[in-house]
This record gives sequence, C-alpha cells and structure tokens, in this order.
Amino acid sequence: MSDPKPTLLIVEDDEGLQAQLKWSYDDFEVVIAGDRESALAALRAYAPPVVTLDLGLPPDPDGTSEGFAVLDAIMALKPDTKVIVASGHGSRESALQAIERGAYDFYQKPVDIDQLGLIVRRALNLHQIERENRALAEKVGEEKTVLGRMITAAPEMVKVARTIERVANTNVSVMLLGASGTGKELLAKGLHDASNRSDGAFIAINCAAIPENLLESELFGHEKGAFTGAVKTTEGKIELADGGTLFLDEVGDIPLPLQVKLLRFLQERTIERIGGRKAISVDTRIVCATHQNLESMITEGSFREDLFYRLAEVVIKIPSLAERPGDAVLLAKAFLKRFAKEMNPAVTGFSADALAVIDSWGWPGNVRELENRVKRAVIMADGKLVGAEDLDLDAGEEDAGEMLNLKCAREQSDRKMIRHALARSEGNISNTAKLLGISRPTLYDLLKQYDLQA
Repeated sequence: MSDPKPTLLIVEDDEGLQAQLKWSYDDFEVVIAGDRESALAALRAYAPPVVTLDLGLPPDPDGTSEGFAVLDAIMALKPDTKVIVASGHGSRESALQAIERGAYDFYQKPVDIDQLGLIVRRALNLHQIERENRALAEKVGEEKTVLGRMITAAPEMVKVARTIERVANTNVSVMLLGASGTGKELLAKGLHDASNRSDGAFIAINCAAIPENLLESELFGHEKGAFTGAVKTTEGKIELADGGTLFLDEVGDIPLPLQVKLLRFLQERTIERIGGRKAISVDTRIVCATHQNLESMITEGSFREDLFYRLAEVVIKIPSLAERPGDAVLLAKAFLKRFAKEMNPAVTGFSADALAVIDSWGWPGNVRELENRVKRAVIMADGKLVGAEDLDLDAGEEDAGEMLNLKCAREQSDRKMIRHALARSEGNISNTAKLLGISRPTLYDLLKQYDLQA
C-alpha cells in the first residue's frame, strides 16, 4: 500500500490558473480555495503542509489586504504551515512583508510552473524535516531522562550521565561532587542500575544524619551483646550491600577514627562487626558523595588523604541547576504533573509568568528547592495554572560576571537564551523563534553555529 499523497492547498481566485496549477502537481492531493473563508475551511479540514497563496483575493483582488489576512490566519491556526505567497503586482515590499509575517517564500506572477514546483517541493521537504524534529522533541519531552530516571536536556548533565555509564560496569570507587540538592543519590542509583550489580541491593546512608557514636554500628554492624542495647546481631550497611552498591552521602562527615576502619575495608574487602572477632568477606562497591571540599579537609587534617584516593578513583562533578539552562522548566513540569496527580488534580500546568520566573531564578537549593517550591505551589494554586505568585519567587537579573571578551560573552549568552527558549517551547522551532524574537531561518543558523539540538 502506497503512502498517501501530501496535501497542497492552492488559494487562488483565477479559475484558469486554478486548473493549470491543479494539474501540475500529480504527486500532491490538490485542494483549491478562491477566498478567505474557503481557504481557512480547507486549512482546518486538511491541515496541508504547504499552501500557495495569491495575495490579491476578493473582495480586494487588486490589493493585498485580504491575502495578508489569510496569511495571518494561517500562521495563527497552524504556524508550521509553509506558505508561498504570490503577488501580481511584482511588489518586493509585499513579498518582504509576507516573509516577516511568517510566509516561507514568495513568487511573482505570471507563474512559472516549474520554478513554483521546485519551491513547493522544497517547502514540503522542510516541513517533513521539522515534523520529524518535533516528533523527536516530543518523544524526548516525554522521556528526557538519562540513567533511566534523571530528567535533563542539558549537555552538562548528559556528559555526567555518559561518564557514569562508562564506569558503571567496572568496580572502581566513584565520588560524586556537587552542591546539596543536585541529585547525587539519584545519579548513584542510576550508576547501580546501569552496572552488573543491578540485581544486588542499593543501600544509601547519609553520614551527616547519623550521630557519630552510632555511625560505626550502622556501617559495620554489631554482634549481640557488643554494647548496651545490642540485643541481637545486626548486619551493617556495608554487609547488607554485599553484591550490590553502598552509597555514602556526605562522606566528609565521617569521623577520623571511623575513616581508618573504612580504609581497611576498601583495602582488604573484609569487615569486622563491633564486638566480633571474625573477618567477613564482603563484595560491596562504594559510591560516595559530598558537597564539601575534601582536599581542603585533607590539608586541615580532618580527612585522610589515603582514604580520599581510595574513594575517589573516579571523580564526577555534578553541575548545579543554574548551570543547566532550561532544565529548571523541564523538571518543574515533571514535578507539577506528579504532585498535581497526588494533591490537586485541578492543576494542569504553569502560567507564562510562572515559567519565566522558574527559568530566571538561580535555584541556590538546586533541584530539591525546585521540587519543594513546585509542591507548595500545586497545593496553594486556586485555578488550573500555577502562577508566579504561587511559587513565591522574585526573579532578579542574572549577574553578567566579569567576562571581558565580548564575543565569548555574546556566544555564551546566545547559547543560554536559546536553550532556555527551547525548553520553554518544548523543542518547537516556530515557538522558540517567536520567544527569541528571531526568524526560523535565523534560529536554524544559530543552532548549527552553536551545535545545539532542537
């Protein structure tokens, strides 16, 4: 079964030219309209990818007002349509105005059928490419995940994910460095899931959240009667993660005496429970994380250098949310969808001002702060859309820094704004161009120049 022919809408009031054009495109399903009303009806009925439009339509066949009205209506109803305009007046000004208002191309009457055919087929090819890009963007918009669960469209985070995937099936110890709330535990779980240990347990422990006198027992376990209250033998987290992965969050908070015992485990791969005398072999992979500067702590004597090098066989730096342009909007939409389902089903999305605030806010608390803000906003929202006031944020201007090279500053700014706009418009090229105040061809040029993906 052959593919259906693409539809070509010809908006032309000259009946002779209508017939001539209709029989010139046997590879299209041609639809004819002679005025604004029939043209827009055909647009709604057939959604043609390409339209040829004579600007001189009744009731203004000698002018362009009616033709421009049709063009504006097409751009409003279906902005991805490739409209090729014609003017019998040879007016360059009208052609340029049509391009500014969204037309794809123009031609002058009298019509050269072969030349117009080339323009029409080129327009169709571009429409198909853009449609495929949108379909891909929508698919990415649904998934937009790395390591199975981390939502991102930022190259910075994709690079982190690729690094984690490369080391996942090795047994090297991995250290994740990043500010609080950047998703270090999520990445550690992603590393575990991508490794050949995924059938084993993933055990996480926050070393900063457990009192110093209890941390040793939590990590290494204890024998019955080892201390007051030890009424039974208990396995520690390292032992529970045998065959799997142990994630040590805030590893910089481990006290020095316990650092010695952890180092011995990493060297010998055996442990002794508190109160025990038997060495227990354990095959546990260690992934750790911290927001502290461990190298400074080594200099100060509060963290062992030999332990650092055992834990940091591979070091991966996690960018902050502010260093991932566009991700705040993607994450906010994902959080809203989840929280609305749980807490306030009436909420369906964000208002434009809310998206602008989310996009411009610095998010010092990173993803955790964003998640908490969206959760609160969904609960507090009165209508269908979460507004800026529900987020309780005041967007300020971002610091331009001390970059003195204007070319670099301009390129960095362009990249950042394009990525913000792509995220805000969910990869739609036309809407992205409108947000940026530039034409689609200019946006395509910038995407190519900066090697950015829609």
